[in-house]
Amino acid sequence: MNDLRQHSPAAERNRQPILEALQRLLPKRGVALEIASGTGQHVAHFAAGLPGWTWQPSDPQADALASIAAWCTQGDSDAPLPNVRPPLCLDVMTPSWPVPALVDAVFCANMLHIAPWPACAALMRGAARHLAPHGVLLTYGPYLVDGVATAPGNLAFDQSLRARNPAWGIRRTADVAHEASKVGLRLREQIAMPANNLLLVFECTGPVRQQMPDAPT
Repeated sequence: MNDLRQHSPAAERNRQPILEALQRLLPKRGVALEIASGTGQHVAHFAAGLPGWTWQPSDPQADALASIAAWCTQGDSDAPLPNVRPPLCLDVMTPSWPVPALVDAVFCANMLHIAPWPACAALMRGAARHLAPHGVLLTYGPYLVDGVATAPGNLAFDQSLRARNPAWGIRRTADVAHEASKVGLRLREQIAMPANNLLLVFECTGPVRQQMPDAPT
């Protein structure tokens, strides 16, 4: 039988530090939507480490959905992890997301630097629409921070990204926070993570926004 699980060495390295941060930041129970779940290594690890949370993984790629489902099974039984829902096909740039209800957290790792800049605004709009009033958006990855020297490795990574696609590149935290502020999300915390990455924590500051359109009319 073919193993459909894809492997990301970076996800293998960073999943435990991210989990430890989530365990500190999140309450004991809730529902989380993961955007751009990729291989599925993150959501499988988080679901095991946060058993009181129900996780909804998603990704726009069909092969990623198969990998996520394969990671989120229990050993030889092939039964899904009890607190992980089947992965959804979700592209942040679509006018609406196929998410049935409000969630307590939205988590997105390593997407903003390998997507065109409009994807950041789309992520913020969708998160603001689907987050419960007490909810948080958490984004993980490399960032440029004004007034702080950028690590040489991140500078080289940024150059390589822009060489591959001029629309890609490591984003400034100030720019990301500005996009979030447009939809009532405030940057509450900026957490240093291994390998010169950051975990950004945004919280809701306005009224419930589930009726808010994805794009200005």
